[in-house]
Amino acid sequence: MNCKLFALFPALAWFAGIALFWPCRAPAGGMPPTSGYTVLSPIRHGNLTVFPVVTTRSYDTQEFLTLDEGLRSGEVIVTESGSSQPLMRRRRTPTPPGAQVNQLVLVNNSKRPLILLAGEIVTGGKQDRVIGKDRIIPAESDPIDLGVFCVEPGRWTGSSDRFGVGGTAAGPVPAPMAAPNVRAKAMADKDQQQVWSEVAKTRTAMAETVTVEAAADAINRTSSYARVMNNQEVKQKVDSVAEPIQRNYQSLMQQLRNQNAVGVAVAVNGQMVWADVFASTNLLEKYWPKLVRSYAAEAVVTRTKDREADIKQAQEFLNHLDGRHETVDSEPGLYRHTEIAGDGFRAFELTSLLPKTGFDLHLAKLAE
Repeated sequence: MNCKLFALFPALAWFAGIALFWPCRAPAGGMPPTSGYTVLSPIRHGNLTVFPVVTTRSYDTQEFLTLDEGLRSGEVIVTESGSSQPLMRRRRTPTPPGAQVNQLVLVNNSKRPLILLAGEIVTGGKQDRVIGKDRIIPAESDPIDLGVFCVEPGRWTGSSDRFGVGGTAAGPVPAPMAAPNVRAKAMADKDQQQVWSEVAKTRTAMAETVTVEAAADAINRTSSYARVMNNQEVKQKVDSVAEPIQRNYQSLMQQLRNQNAVGVAVAVNGQMVWADVFASTNLLEKYWPKLVRSYAAEAVVTRTKDREADIKQAQEFLNHLDGRHETVDSEPGLYRHTEIAGDGFRAFELTSLLPKTGFDLHLAKLAE
């Protein structure tokens, strides 16, 4: 099948010296998209490769609220367990006294259902935490206990029990997304010690990448994953990888709207490591800026090898979603969360069970 190159300005095609390979709907090597997703030709920068993913059908996700939107508007409130609770609409559920490392309380005061993605980091309170699994929080909810993992083991104090979004002169800062190596420990291993260990490894690796001694000292002095990622030198290194890919795929998403661009498959050093796929282009666009920075963060701390993943590898990675064992966690009428354990991978599907839905909102797959 012949492919037509997208009509882009030459400057875009060679932004920061990156050669972009524009997509064709035909999978390479005749590999059929048995998962319902088709991988397109990659966008590369350094040792990070991102393969756009399209599908034959997308869904209306306009009614769903993201964590960033909810925190920014003040309609979503996240507090330490045991703190004073906002509006109660039905029978009060007793909250365990006192703040707890692996538990936060969330209230959704919005009239829209809220999506939480595993790997999203909420900052503040007594410690920064990472969301442990994908889930949907109903509109106008009572306080709900969230299963979280600490990503800041050296602090247990705070001026406020409430979590929120930071801000700069340029505007609010979205809740960061943990890199795939940290997300995997929370989602698949579900082990606090392993999450802390991975945070420590990332901190050490990031300190070794910076060139200014004061920056390395600052990184080594903090136990906060979020503060490491917000270090000015670290941000520059991550942005140098993320921004070219973010801008080019953002442009590509606009052109692929009629082809339903819904996600990415990700390779670092020629190895497939992750995939994030959503129910719509609109939902992907909301998460894309922080997702690409999370992928770039892992690429920065991973030793470069002289290898590149190709489109056939990426398609095979997405095709294989059948596993040896499935674990299902469901809240009737709200969502179903399915964890699939397979040979060399884990996959996680969040399915909306709200009226007029019944589709997968998010699929995450990680290589083991």
